[in-house]
Amino acid sequence: MENPVSTEKAVFVGIIKQNDDERKVYEYLDELEFLAKTAGAEADRRFVQRVDKPDNSTYIRSGKLEEIATYCEENCISYVIFDDELSGMQQRNIEKIIKTSAVIDRTSLILEIFAQRARTAYAKMQVELARYNYMLPRLAGMWTHLERQRGGHGTRGGMGETQIEVDRRIVKERITRLKEQLKKVDKQMSTQRGNRGQMVRLALVGYTNVGKSTLMNLLAKSDVFAENKLFATLDTTVRKVVIENVPFLLSDTVGFIRKLPTQLVEAFKSTLDEVREADILVHVVDISHPDFEEQMAVVEKTLQDIKASNKPVYVVFNKIDAYTYEEYDEFSLEPRSKENRTLDELKNSWIAAEKSPCIFISAKEKTNLPKLRNDIYKMVAEIHAGRWPFNNFLW
Repeated sequence: MENPVSTEKAVFVGIIKQNDDERKVYEYLDELEFLAKTAGAEADRRFVQRVDKPDNSTYIRSGKLEEIATYCEENCISYVIFDDELSGMQQRNIEKIIKTSAVIDRTSLILEIFAQRARTAYAKMQVELARYNYMLPRLAGMWTHLERQRGGHGTRGGMGETQIEVDRRIVKERITRLKEQLKKVDKQMSTQRGNRGQMVRLALVGYTNVGKSTLMNLLAKSDVFAENKLFATLDTTVRKVVIENVPFLLSDTVGFIRKLPTQLVEAFKSTLDEVREADILVHVVDISHPDFEEQMAVVEKTLQDIKASNKPVYVVFNKIDAYTYEEYDEFSLEPRSKENRTLDELKNSWIAAEKSPCIFISAKEKTNLPKLRNDIYKMVAEIHAGRWPFNNFLW
């Protein structure tokens, strides 16, 4: 996807496997639509097929692909976006049937958003590395001139490199250069982190678009970019915050997401060092999201993957101003579902007990912020006292 504008329409493709929760499949497609909107495309229609497992060659059955191809041609659809990562072979085979629209998978869509959102040279290099790593095994599907030969004279056997071999070599060389450049910047950033001394560090973590940057702005009185779109923040922002004469460093990090491409996790590993080296993780959760529990699980799994799951975690349930629930009919024979829970019931449920310490706030409405600041103060002060036991008189 190359900087689509709002007039370019996209359709979305998902599958429901035998043991899948149908409701979740459609919620995942909701997220995929939000991703496309963030990239600049306009959602048009969804195509969902029930299958035992994804087709190895075309992901979905050929009949459904033909249906999608006809619809795209008749309705001037620019993009067909699949809610899973396609193999190179799957993408090539799909493109043979869907000829009038660009075929994109979830991973390439996220990579495109990261490319659009990268603002600093460091972030741009990280995204470029991720894109090249994603591109490398798919080069055969990205070129139409693969059968041409290059350098036919004076080479072994009289045969030059095929274009695909040249392209692969160029991409590998670019990956090597980017890694070397990033290694130098990573070393500089590591030195910068070391120069911060023993200051207590807090890192805001959470699913994308849960309000981390808004919370950062409130606590640090800063102007970090915040927007109601996915991945509004890519570059880690670090601010010094002082509460009741106790200083600490607060960092805002890139948001996590379901099926975060492994290429991005690898490329952003230095950025995620802010998370690994933090003393306390502030896990921000969008309590108004119907699948907030699953989003929490995604964040916790990602923290495990980057080896940062052994740190103290303070859970901030944000957006209580947007929390809604369905009235429960006491005469109903159906058991009460999570959609029927009031906010007070939620506060007294297992979620609050298991995720203790935690707090319920609204960063937008500034609800419960004094308690949030006081809780953070107590946690930071305790670590601060351990590091500077003779400076306790300062606070």
